Amino acid sequence: MVDFELSEEQAALRGISRDLLASDCPPRSVRSVVEAGGDVDDKLWDRGVRMGWTGLATPETAGGAGQGLVELCLVAEELGRAAAPGPFVETALASWAAARGTAPLASELAEGRLKAAFVHPGSLAVRRAGQSLVLSGRATAVHAAGCADLLLVAVTGEEPYVLLVPTSAVRTERRTTLDLTRSWYDVLFDDVAVAGEQVLATDPTEARRWVDAMAVLTAADALGAGERLLEMTVGHVTVREQFGRPLGSFQAVKHKAADMLIALRGLRAATYYAALAHDAEHEDATAAASVAKAFASENLPHVAGEALQSHGGIGFTWEHDLHLFLRRATVDALVHGTAAHHHERVLAHLEHTRLTRRAA
Repeated sequence: MVDFELSEEQAALRGISRDLLASDCPPRSVRSVVEAGGDVDDKLWDRGVRMGWTGLATPETAGGAGQGLVELCLVAEELGRAAAPGPFVETALASWAAARGTAPLASELAEGRLKAAFVHPGSLAVRRAGQSLVLSGRATAVHAAGCADLLLVAVTGEEPYVLLVPTSAVRTERRTTLDLTRSWYDVLFDDVAVAGEQVLATDPTEARRWVDAMAVLTAADALGAGERLLEMTVGHVTVREQFGRPLGSFQAVKHKAADMLIALRGLRAATYYAALAHDAEHEDATAAASVAKAFASENLPHVAGEALQSHGGIGFTWEHDLHLFLRRATVDALVHGTAAHHHERVLAHLEHTRLTRRAA
């Protein structure tokens, strides 16, 4: 039996994080960052660092709080709920990975003095050149690469690597995307040499660990954005009237809200089970991470669509905040693996498990 109830400390972390974001990251602040073309709100970054977000999962010996992915998911969920900009979870992951590996930068990342972005392996090629590795290719959809000092690169495949690469060694190109609340970049690796001290791990389990973690954190961000969409929808249909009655009194509207709630309850269960499996280093952690991300990718666009329909024409306007969360949820469904990609990962895991048990 899995206990999904939050501990007193976890509930406090969620509550304090929500309060901070409500005061320091209202929609008007998000819009200000968008209009300025920035990657991060410096004031919010400082407050988040003081809250310990960037060192949450880093061991205490490296200057962190020694928590895990469950706690990071609580923060990611609140960041999604506020549509907050900035690479908080990516920096936290990089600090955690550095502390488990060989890099001496864990404490600087945990303390927020350095920022990190996460590079999904995608189309990157890795080859050996003497004692170094050489990276080439183009990574797409890298969040906040323009303000990052380091890139956490997890290469899965026949030759797995976990790397920490300085952004000074690559070229970044900002892209215009549907999501306005975060900045997205292409990162070009033009035969980038990676020294030995930048290699954190060469173990396939360790490489998958960070890909899985980023997928789960993206699902948590989507969960937060979806919860905000539901909250806004319920608020709108409660006060908006048609034919002399609140919209929320109509059966069809109630069904839409109920469907949204059911989808979000399912996503919450899948996301936090995956986080628990990751922290326990369970053999099904990879499959659980893919289930969570696939569930988010399949259900969040539906939740966003129902929210938009329930708001009617006002939901399409630039002035209404709904579109900020709709855009964020839609992009969360696409980055770090689509539903089809994660279905294939689950299938591969099940096939591997079947063959292993047959051999035993």
